[in-house]
Amino acid sequence: QVEKMRAAVHTFFFHKGVDPVNGLKREDWVEANRVFAEAERERERRGEPSLIALLSNAYYDVLDDDGDGTVDVEELKTMMKAFDVPQEAAYTFFQKADTDCDSALIPLL
Repeated sequence: QVEKMRAAVHTFFFHKGVDPVNGLKREDWVEANRVFAEAERERERRGEPSLIALLSNAYYDVLDDDGDGTVDVEELKTMMKAFDVPQEAAYTFFQKADTDCDSALIPLL
């Protein structure tokens, strides 16, 4: 799943104009985001998969450690730890994201 996530991140940032060698200058970042948003809308009109969805689904698959199709607060805490974010933040994030209060986050496809 990690390789899938890496590939999705590479694809996402490549389509945002980030050069794998030289990166992207600050002054070009805002314009790159605007162009990317327009390209996403065009992909949607053509019925093509969204790059945002590609990245989000790959990220979700990494979070869903037990593969049950949902992310629980313990899985979210593991992710927070991996990114050096206080694990307590997982509770706040989870509470806001769990809109139906079923103790699980399910991806929107």
